Amino acid sequence: MSDIIPIRRQALVLRSYFKTAEITWTPTSLIWVQSVTPTPISENYTLKLKYSYSKGVNVYVVEPKELKLAEGKERLPHVYSQKEQRLCLYYPSDENRDRRWCPDMYFAKTVVPWAVEWLEFYEYWLGTGIWLGGGIHPDGEREQYDFGKHE
Repeated sequence: MSDIIPIRRQALVLRSYFKTAEITWTPTSLIWVQSVTPTPISENYTLKLKYSYSKGVNVYVVEPKELKLAEGKERLPHVYSQKEQRLCLYYPSDENRDRRWCPDMYFAKTVVPWAVEWLEFYEYWLGTGIWLGGGIHPDGEREQYDFGKHE
């Protein structure tokens, strides 16, 4: 792993990408809030990124306060917390650097685009009930889509 990117630099890079974002930071933590529209025909969502050296990075959908569920579904797909709407965006382990976030990576080039992509997969899931985002769920179960079987 390379050097950890200082929070001040993370904040400056986020500001350069997202001019209207709310950004607050201290030497050890950062909060970024921004409205995003994943595609030209998408709804608007407000994302909140929280980062601290001790707790790592987490991204939440804060608006709408309660994301809709696909027909017949009882839970949101691919989240760490239903209530908080805390998104599962990357592999938490050190096994696959290409699919995880590290403190030497810029939020604006990794976690934020991943969250927007999650919202695109969410909108597809909302209309079809099928999660095509792949990944590993927090309980360790790998999510794979079997085109012959629907949940």
